Amino acid sequence: MLNLKSETLPEFVEVALPLPLKQTFTYRLPVGLQENIKLGARLLVPFGKRQLTGYAVALHVNLSPELEIEPETVKDALELLDAEPLLTHEIVRLTQWAADYYSASWGEMLKASLPAGINATVEQVYTITAKGRDELLKISSANTAKVQVLRFLSENGETSNRELTGKFGASHSNRALRELTREGWASIFHRTLTSKAKPKRRKAVRLLSPAFHKPDQKPFTETQTRIIEAILEANGEIIFTDLIERADVGASPIQTLVKRGVLEVFVQEVLRDPLQDAILPDLLRLTLTNEQTSVLTNIQKALAAEKYQAFLLHGVTGSGKTEVYIRAMQTTLEKGKSALMMVPEIALTPVFSRRLRAVFGDAVAILHSNLSIGERFDEWRRLRSGKARIAIGTRSAVFAPLKNIGLIIVDEEHDGSYRQSEMPFYHGRDIAIVRSNFADAVIVLGSATPALESFHNAQNGKYIYLTLPNRIGNRPLARAELIDMRGVFKTAGKDSIFAPELIEAIEETHSKGEQSIILLNRRGFSSFVLCRTCGETIRCKNCDITLTFHKREAKLVCHYCNHREKVPRVCPFCESKFLFFLGEGTEQVEDILRRKFSNLRIARVDRDSTSRKHELENTLTAFSEGKLDMLVGTQMLAKGHDFHNVTLVGVISVDAGLALPDFRSAERTFQLLTQVAGRAGRGSLAGRVLIQTFYPEHYALQHAGTQNYDEFYAEEIRFRKNLNYPPFVALASLLIKHQNYNYAFDHAAILRECLEKVNAEKNCIILGPAPAPLARLKGEHRLQILVKARNRRHLRETLDFALSEAQEKFCDLRIVYVEIDPVNLL
Repeated sequence: MLNLKSETLPEFVEVALPLPLKQTFTYRLPVGLQENIKLGARLLVPFGKRQLTGYAVALHVNLSPELEIEPETVKDALELLDAEPLLTHEIVRLTQWAADYYSASWGEMLKASLPAGINATVEQVYTITAKGRDELLKISSANTAKVQVLRFLSENGETSNRELTGKFGASHSNRALRELTREGWASIFHRTLTSKAKPKRRKAVRLLSPAFHKPDQKPFTETQTRIIEAILEANGEIIFTDLIERADVGASPIQTLVKRGVLEVFVQEVLRDPLQDAILPDLLRLTLTNEQTSVLTNIQKALAAEKYQAFLLHGVTGSGKTEVYIRAMQTTLEKGKSALMMVPEIALTPVFSRRLRAVFGDAVAILHSNLSIGERFDEWRRLRSGKARIAIGTRSAVFAPLKNIGLIIVDEEHDGSYRQSEMPFYHGRDIAIVRSNFADAVIVLGSATPALESFHNAQNGKYIYLTLPNRIGNRPLARAELIDMRGVFKTAGKDSIFAPELIEAIEETHSKGEQSIILLNRRGFSSFVLCRTCGETIRCKNCDITLTFHKREAKLVCHYCNHREKVPRVCPFCESKFLFFLGEGTEQVEDILRRKFSNLRIARVDRDSTSRKHELENTLTAFSEGKLDMLVGTQMLAKGHDFHNVTLVGVISVDAGLALPDFRSAERTFQLLTQVAGRAGRGSLAGRVLIQTFYPEHYALQHAGTQNYDEFYAEEIRFRKNLNYPPFVALASLLIKHQNYNYAFDHAAILRECLEKVNAEKNCIILGPAPAPLARLKGEHRLQILVKARNRRHLRETLDFALSEAQEKFCDLRIVYVEIDPVNLL
């Protein structure tokens, strides 16, 4: 990257494009752009027949011979889209590292680092030419697709390709447009569409002259006095509509004062605040325990040193990790630095953000995908400008444009939600570690159930290990019991979802005015529909998955591609009427509990019941305030929530998680159970956890029952070592996806051959290709190759050489998806 002297102007710019391409592209800078271009700015550039928005990642005074580019072949950049670059130097560097590490496109990583809706797009637009109008007069009676399109352009003027495709269909319009432009009857140009994210502006009023009577001034009426007083109460400026409401007046008397020169109407930018109407918690100055004080002292010493330091904070549920986070952030802000707090689920942001806002006020900004485009844009700009110095959000918040970052906190660091499951793949926790390293900042990874890799790193000295082994007030952990459902099945029958012990516990809990949480990590009403005549199940037309029955909308739904269809009256295979709905989901559990306990106020918390804005927040608030007796839900309920009146947690079924063909299945099950058990007994009352299972002997369940992380780790780490899985190897998953199975298989075979060729020294273990556990998703067949290596250098070199070799052998790399450090292998 170029450090330019004031007298030296760059003639060339290196641009990363948001396409699945690893390389960057060089463009010439027209004279008008050379003075204004800065690193991190967005540009409009030609790419083939398209025009794309790209990101300036390097500037050059002249072309380096290493680029091997002939100057006359370099195209001109078209337009500079930012007066000031959106991307900071730090984010440009961080995304470059991430793209390199995760074998991803730098341009796509840069795009992922910006808030949704901020990127301008370009569309093709067609217009009829003078020649086209003349020809239309000659052939107006014809009714071919070509004439229809030409007539439409004549009647409608400038028309986008998207509009023409919608009107005439893609095949007809594309063929007609090719002919029309070739013959000169229509011309094509590109139109830049403004980004969806824009500042919000409102009409406002300000006071110009003192609000008292001068000798030469008419006296103010009672209405005018109310207007002036309302503006004075608002410190001299107020939104026009707010003034009308506060002063209880119409627009006319305001305009009269404007004409008299007392008031001025102007346009004011209004920041959209996600917490504008939030009720903030009371500030309580808590006294830290000795254990909390010791942990905080270690973090504060690291903050004082202003050098990179990574901590793993292993604290049991209810041990007071959040208070340590807040005190550490206070220290960070006192040093003039900024802080980032990451949480795995959007469900956790309301509680944390309200608490942080109560302590730090407007210094807190929120970043997650459930905000409106406008809210997210404004919060991002407050961070970019330095007006907000604390960011809280989910995985994409790792790219928050904070200035002078001093502290990063990753809460529930073990959670798989930090992994981006779509291109570009990345892990928010791991990028946070690198960002803190680049910035000489402190990072704290917090969890009651650390990821195996994190705990392994702490044991090997890569992280400093801190522990909070006891709950606040030395309250005991909830007492956990495993219920063997094999015995329940024998006595109560196959249709019994609830063990008698759980029913009795619910009755006892609520008879004492206490609350309960029931967990089942499956959405919907029934897991699948089975024909009892032919044995077939109703499967998704796009995926190799059975459809889930959702009773509320009376539809069968695919939880992977969102395909929906009506419930058939008869079997689509044999036309039998004997269709049975099997397997239970949260919807069914809620339904049964409402009928069994009609006096209880029950709410469901899953992705279906909380899809509307603020719905989740409102439900959790109602439960916290005692307006609900029971929550039924998925893993959204398992972590981070602090309900002091919850004394019972019931887990309906955990066995499905253990049955997944994934080496992390035991770890995830242990973490889920330990986390949800931590929701019980957080107040002054003792907690109880009942876990229903058909595999009570499984070590993950046994150790979750005692909430003993150390014993689980000791057993799980042996399994990982014996079978060559992380943290003892570096792992990559290569998914080859295509609608045609044979096409996918042929290219997977080429890739396997190239991997074997470059792995002559056997530095890697190569498995596959084989059908992925989810062999078909969203209409695409999926083949998987796993590559294991003893170190990352061997893994990286093998993948780079193999992919390069495969490209030379015409392997279609567009259908190859490389995932480094995958969190699941499904």
